Amino acid sequence: MDPAIPVLVSVALAILIVGLVLNRFRQPLVVGYILAGILIGPFGLSVITDYPTMSRVGAFGVILLVFFIGMELPLRSLVTHWRAPILGTAMEIAFSVGCVWLLGAVMGWTTKRIVFLGFVISMSSTAVILNILRDRGELNQPIGRDVTGVTIAQDLAVIPMLVVLGLLVGDQPHWGEITLQTVGGLGTLGLFIFIARRGEIRLPLPSFITRDSEMQVFAAFFICFGLALITGLMHLSAALGAFLAGVVIAAARQADWVREHMEPFRVVFVGLFFVSIGMLIDLNFLRDNAAIIATLAAVVFIINTLINALVLNVVGHPWRMSIYGGAMLSQIGEFSFVLAAVGLQNGIITDYAYHTAIAVICLSLLLSPAWIALIRRYVARQD
Repeated sequence: MDPAIPVLVSVALAILIVGLVLNRFRQPLVVGYILAGILIGPFGLSVITDYPTMSRVGAFGVILLVFFIGMELPLRSLVTHWRAPILGTAMEIAFSVGCVWLLGAVMGWTTKRIVFLGFVISMSSTAVILNILRDRGELNQPIGRDVTGVTIAQDLAVIPMLVVLGLLVGDQPHWGEITLQTVGGLGTLGLFIFIARRGEIRLPLPSFITRDSEMQVFAAFFICFGLALITGLMHLSAALGAFLAGVVIAAARQADWVREHMEPFRVVFVGLFFVSIGMLIDLNFLRDNAAIIATLAAVVFIINTLINALVLNVVGHPWRMSIYGGAMLSQIGEFSFVLAAVGLQNGIITDYAYHTAIAVICLSLLLSPAWIALIRRYVARQD
């Protein structure tokens, strides 16, 4: 028997059991996936201990999720309302660094640690936000459109963040890499604008693909991961390329058959992504440092909600919807795992601080759906 079979059975069984329990309490499946990861991960029953492989597989889920969002989000509206993604993300990062600066001045932190922590808390989770917006049918609403735009802009913002952190620790910038990123970013933006203005494009797909359902699956995979590969090779986010692929599919009026054939893959891989997040949660470390981790997570939720609500209000949303949008952007995102690893490798944070950051990020992802639902109910009562 292949040793992967017990692992797959364990993952499916854990998701089914936890999902059944959470369904009785009307909790989103995202929470069930994360709890399943805790249960079967190296800090739970240790059914799965190979986290790197699980994480790599789960990363496909983010790519597929963003690909589907690209097919569903009206690009013309997103480009027209560019102020929220661009100005909103810039303001959010500036406010986050500013808040950490005030705390760092009291704690005596170095400039590089202040900037690093500000970058970490400013990132939101693309997977959590888009999953919730998609499940609630809010992608095409103004607040959903702008929140989605902010998450896409944050993916792009990771690149200059890494450059700034490198400069703060004394690394020399690699101008060839920066040039490649700049060209890739401008090319991606140009393609977005072209499709938004054109409205409809034609994909040069041979007739044998359009008539064969099996070939259609591979064609959809090729387009999705092909563009993700191109943006990855240009040192941009692979998720950005997947989103662009979804936009191209939608503009070519091919979204129906792509969605039909690839939806099961999206469900499986998005689930595995959140399971991999749950596997990171060290229950012993969480127990020993429960007070400080819980306090930091609460502070992150409150500060990020307020900062993002202020940003969304500045770009034109009423306070009621701004607070709701701020709650959706309040968790710390998956790209912060990358930033945390960079901080540890460059000596910006200690090993203890790194594990604390990982615990806070995971806890924010786990509790985010509940926080968003709480704020949503509060906002609804204001009507």
